[in-house]
Amino acid sequence: MRRLPRRLEHGEEVTLVEHLEELRQRIFVCLGALVLGFVISYVFHRHVLDWLNRYLPTHTPKPFTLGVAEPFLTVMKLCLWGALLIALPILLWQLWAFLAPALDEQHERRIVWFVLLASGLLVAGIVFGYFVALPAAVHYLTNYDKHQFDIHVGAASYYSFVTMVLLAMGLVFELPIFVLALVGLGILSSRQLRKNRRMGYFIVACVGVALPGVDPVTTCIEIVPLWLLFEASIQLSRVVERRRGDATLTTPWHAQP
Repeated sequence: MRRLPRRLEHGEEVTLVEHLEELRQRIFVCLGALVLGFVISYVFHRHVLDWLNRYLPTHTPKPFTLGVAEPFLTVMKLCLWGALLIALPILLWQLWAFLAPALDEQHERRIVWFVLLASGLLVAGIVFGYFVALPAAVHYLTNYDKHQFDIHVGAASYYSFVTMVLLAMGLVFELPIFVLALVGLGILSSRQLRKNRRMGYFIVACVGVALPGVDPVTTCIEIVPLWLLFEASIQLSRVVERRRGDATLTTPWHAQP
């Protein structure tokens, strides 16, 4: 059995051929993780479908299909998303292990914390989307003018909608990472964020409206955590500046004379 690719040490010199060989091995590891994630997703896909269908109205407990191949293609698409989600930690680790030797230890520690925070926020966003945003959106949309329509839910459109809502909530929860990155680069400062808090709330609301969501319920549910995360980002930016030793920074680098 071949060993997993070895991570290079800081400052270790290797040839181009050795770099390409390491890259090839890491790509094979990523492909293996995706295949394993796909197998796991397929084994449990009926349970996943039950979890996703639990918020459907009682008169349509299961989504319908029209095409002959639609059940198979729908399951395959869900399994691919599941494979990506399961393999994501391994994919990120392989990417990080390949790029980390080019960074010094101080920057490496910072990026590790950013990656851990981003991963935690992504999981929190998906969980929030599943337990809060998704049921509210499905209930609102499937009961909208229900006396005027014979409402039935198609499998392809429903699972695409579910994926869109969960990914949108995961993206929403990444707002602190984006703000902290701008603060770390010196483009923004905590003083600016506090001074222009109202404008920030307005911009965040516009971002929430622009995110995927075809109904006002989903949009509002996306905007509320965005506001809370924006406020948390302001507080975290002060911590970043304090740890960086520039808590007295008042303007971004491009605004200084």
